[in-house]
Amino acid sequence: MEVIILAGGLGTRLRSVVQDIPKCMAPVGGRPFLAYMLDWLKMYSVDHVVFSVGYLKERIIEYVKGREWSFTYDFAMEETPLGTGGGIRLALGYCREETVYVVNGDSFFPVDLEAMPGMGALTLALQHMEKFERYGAVTFSGTRISAFQEKTYREEGFINGGIYALDRSRLDLSALPEKFSFEKEVLEPLAAGGQLCGWNGDSYFIDIGIPEDYARAQWEIPAWFSVRKASEAVLKADADTLFLDRDGVINRLRPGDYVKSWEEFEYLPGILQAIRAWSARFRHLILVTNQRGVGKGLMSDADLSRIHAHLMKDILDAGGRLDLILTCTSVDDADPRRKPHPGMFEEACALFPDIQAGRSVMLGDTDSDAAFASACGMPFIRLG
Repeated sequence: MEVIILAGGLGTRLRSVVQDIPKCMAPVGGRPFLAYMLDWLKMYSVDHVVFSVGYLKERIIEYVKGREWSFTYDFAMEETPLGTGGGIRLALGYCREETVYVVNGDSFFPVDLEAMPGMGALTLALQHMEKFERYGAVTFSGTRISAFQEKTYREEGFINGGIYALDRSRLDLSALPEKFSFEKEVLEPLAAGGQLCGWNGDSYFIDIGIPEDYARAQWEIPAWFSVRKASEAVLKADADTLFLDRDGVINRLRPGDYVKSWEEFEYLPGILQAIRAWSARFRHLILVTNQRGVGKGLMSDADLSRIHAHLMKDILDAGGRLDLILTCTSVDDADPRRKPHPGMFEEACALFPDIQAGRSVMLGDTDSDAAFASACGMPFIRLG
């Protein structure tokens, strides 16, 4: 598997927060953004990476050469900006395979590359979004993309996720000028001729090109990797029933506070896809969560019920399920239903008599969750 990373952008919109550094090297959670891109590629059988570099390319070259990788690599170096198309064509000169994957170096869209089909000369990975105006939408039917729409506010739609599967034997860029836009000179004409294919990547997506999204990336991208690692461990568990915590596992924690309304609820990136996979794997999925905010009077039982109604709908819409949600709102640490006490586990067993501790596993993020699992006699997997 061969991949081109387009890492030659100027990062103009990000310079108010990140200066004198290529955009792909912007620090995210204490590491360069590029490090996460390469961690994602290492999940697949990628054996050759071509870095298409330009602006402040020395920083990228120094970083890559200073580390050991599971793949070989080359640098396609632009002496002057060549545009997205010129950068891709230059990088293709370093490629050996017939099918080459091209990814943007300023967005994180960790699709399953091994599941991405090569359909025709060029296939785009698409991402479904809701309530957006920063991106133009893609018009397509089945697998055929017919048009790219202008940027305007939309309630929902699909966007170009910036990942392409390119068939070199069927897409010839040699007749185009040295500098050109891949979007204008390749994608749009192919779409108009019915020769451009689209595939729903169904993954997390973030573009770090503006300060607001760059700030979100500081926690979201590391969280995506935490969810991915925990999900893989959960899927390998020798169990029939999965118990899971809520705050810090399904949604982002609010340090020193509680999630008191649906508007304050933020999913961890990738968690809905993980729950869908767990739903196919386990006989029972049971949420067990302490919600002391209700007992303290900071929110009502109705507020909590509304949050969980939205949660259940989103999980179902994503193709997953929760069989049971158990909550303890007591402020008394001695309450037998409050984790780490096993009361909620015992309640679940009463409702589902086939549950066995030895055939169950707990996913959580705190020592209290770990102690709950121990009290119930089941193994524990920590997220984070």
